[in-house]
Amino acid sequence: MTMPYYASAEQVMRDRSEYARKGISRGRSVAVLTYADGVLFIAENPSATLHKVSELYDRIGFAAVGRYSEFESLRVAGVRLADVRGYSYNRRDVTGRVIANAYAQTLGTVFTEQMKPFEVELCVAEVGNDPANDQLYRLTFDGSIVDESDFVVMGGQADAVTGHLREHFTPGMGLAEALMVGVQALSAVSPAMANGGDAGLLPATQLEVAVLDRRRPKRAFRRVVGSALRALLGDGDGTGDGDAPVEGATAAHTPSAPAPGTPAGLGDPGAPDTAGGTDGSGEGSGPQPGPGDGEGGNPSDTGAS
Repeated sequence: MTMPYYASAEQVMRDRSEYARKGISRGRSVAVLTYADGVLFIAENPSATLHKVSELYDRIGFAAVGRYSEFESLRVAGVRLADVRGYSYNRRDVTGRVIANAYAQTLGTVFTEQMKPFEVELCVAEVGNDPANDQLYRLTFDGSIVDESDFVVMGGQADAVTGHLREHFTPGMGLAEALMVGVQALSAVSPAMANGGDAGLLPATQLEVAVLDRRRPKRAFRRVVGSALRALLGDGDGTGDGDAPVEGATAAHTPSAPAPGTPAGLGDPGAPDTAGGTDGSGEGSGPQPGPGDGEGGNPSDTGAS
């Protein structure tokens, strides 16, 4: 009579952890940094459609590394949670901590109860009214959650990127300076840079960049693309060559004019969201009609995936 296969619980958990870490280590790194006016997301991502960085709610962003299908399902679940909570109670009840705790419970349950753990690492970021209230939550594949300060790095070369940021990151940096520091850290370890080190910076086409801008009155999330990104990287004058600097902009509905000192494409931080869509259409980031805050109403559009 053959004996049934047996493995101790400790060995099972160790094997699952090793499996998840190997999957995550194959992914390209993502850095989330605080800067003077909010939170900056930088991901090495050549894809124009499979986003690693997204919006969850008005002032909450999401970044992930690992298996795309798994973290995309978590992103969708986070958007639904935020929308239902904001609709049922109050938009102010939707916080980064609430969503991060929900993710931690889900990841922990999958890790302990299912044979295969999720091969993902997540960051949930919430921008506050001032830098002291910015929140960065890092979640690992086993459901562990850590409240980070200043920056979060995830992905295959996280240790090397973290070491670079510790040397060069300074709290309160401007957007252009924070972006340059982050891109330099990612470029130093990127397999796309043949010579590595100081050979150069990752081009704009290899980067996915977004911000949570605390100066915006409603939806803080904005993607930085096209001429706006090239201008911040020092490649071009920022006037553009026909690229849409803000995702969702159309020829019929252009972004608001930038305020003095605002990088091209980010719009006027003091004006309501105007990039893309039309009033009442439910598309883009245009203001949507509905009851006032605290009275329920249609949740905000979730933005790009």
